[in-house]
Amino acid sequence: MSLVSIATDTVAPLPQHTLLVFLLQIGALMLLALVLGRLSQRLGMPTIVGELAAGVLLGPSLLVHAAPAFSGWLFPRDPTQMHLLDAVGQLGVLLLVGFTGMHLDLKVVRRHGGKAAGVSIAALLLPLALGVWLGYALPGQLRPDDADPTVFAYFVGVAMCVSSIPVIGRVLVDMKLIHRNVGQMILVVGTIDDAVGWLLVSVVTAMATTGVGGTEIARPLWHLAVVIAVLLTVGRWFVRQVMEWAGRSGSRNASIAAVVILLVMAGAGAQALGFEAVFGAFLCGILIGASSTDTQAARLEPLNTTVLSFLSPLFFALAGLRIDLTSLTHPTIALWGLGALVIAVVGKFLGAFVGSIFSRLDRWEALALGAGINARGVIQVVIAVVGVRLGLLNTAMYSIIVLIAILTPLMAPPILRIAMKRIESTADEDLREQRVLALQGVSDDDLPREVPGATAGANGRTQDGARTADRASVGSVE
Repeated sequence: MSLVSIATDTVAPLPQHTLLVFLLQIGALMLLALVLGRLSQRLGMPTIVGELAAGVLLGPSLLVHAAPAFSGWLFPRDPTQMHLLDAVGQLGVLLLVGFTGMHLDLKVVRRHGGKAAGVSIAALLLPLALGVWLGYALPGQLRPDDADPTVFAYFVGVAMCVSSIPVIGRVLVDMKLIHRNVGQMILVVGTIDDAVGWLLVSVVTAMATTGVGGTEIARPLWHLAVVIAVLLTVGRWFVRQVMEWAGRSGSRNASIAAVVILLVMAGAGAQALGFEAVFGAFLCGILIGASSTDTQAARLEPLNTTVLSFLSPLFFALAGLRIDLTSLTHPTIALWGLGALVIAVVGKFLGAFVGSIFSRLDRWEALALGAGINARGVIQVVIAVVGVRLGLLNTAMYSIIVLIAILTPLMAPPILRIAMKRIESTADEDLREQRVLALQGVSDDDLPREVPGATAGANGRTQDGARTADRASVGSVE
């Protein structure tokens, strides 16, 4: 082959104008996400509210109407341009969800698994059932024309039933409830919800890509069983070997590279089997967390910082860029959106309350559990983006689900304050609080300000869920 033909076959580089617009998009989204995220924190709201608002302001809700010419230049309706942003955002959410998996403590789940399982089952099944009913009842304006009604209904059900342990962990840290027994139970139930939620998302994803009947749905379920079996055997061994090799190298770079490669390849494997890539990253993250020593976890601080300060805010700003609040001004859509919010809140609250009563908790503990588990946040936003990618959500329904993710975390603190005033503190809780504070090396007054900035695993492996609590706050993108 001649040099001329080789040069002809070479793929052309990214056009200069496309690269220029891409860099300006990244800069604008990051700058506004940083400013609004900090503003949200000062106002006592989750950071994710400001980061999503950055995309909302630059998207079809405002900028398109305020400055259509500038909006068309900065965010053109060009698939190539949007795919560049999506690629960066997908890498960010893959690493974010992987870190969420690393922050889960399976020992705590086993320790509190009995009561937590009862609460979690009720808190998942009731909103799932109500969400599926809602999915069937929604008008055609909220469902894409080419979306299968059954798959759409199941997807809405899954979106209604999930929680978000990063958000829950941050709320408990800020309210100094990490050491309380109810706080521990909320974290464990949230852990179970997260794991089951990603599993359900993967099943619905497989239904959307392969069909809903007969052998078509049996195949992804079989694939799911194989994936879990492999992860619990060969996968666990392989991840442990990789992390031990990275640990022996003594290099921070080796640990970071090993984690990124493992998460990305796990995501690729899940995607190849018809599941969502983030599901593979989540499962791999759990294995990495179980195989890592505290020293290895501390070495991941630069990667953790990059994900939390750059990739995650960018992903949520991109998620906000797809929200069109003007679509919710239609009376019918607005009414159904309000109904979806009520169903999401009532289903989760009532499910957790009933499950708590059956688990022999008192009514105030049940109320606190309902308030904590009702917080959605990051997980529901990620699921909404998955729905858009699968063609299961149009702009209006996507906007409704993301707004539910923003509003539900804001409901938790006032209800938790009311409930916790009526729950007496125990000696075990006081002792646990001292352990947590001693391990963190901060005073009680400094706890809310210091914990969110800690490094993954730096707080050690404490008993009764302290490690889970710390890790939940470390990886949170509230």
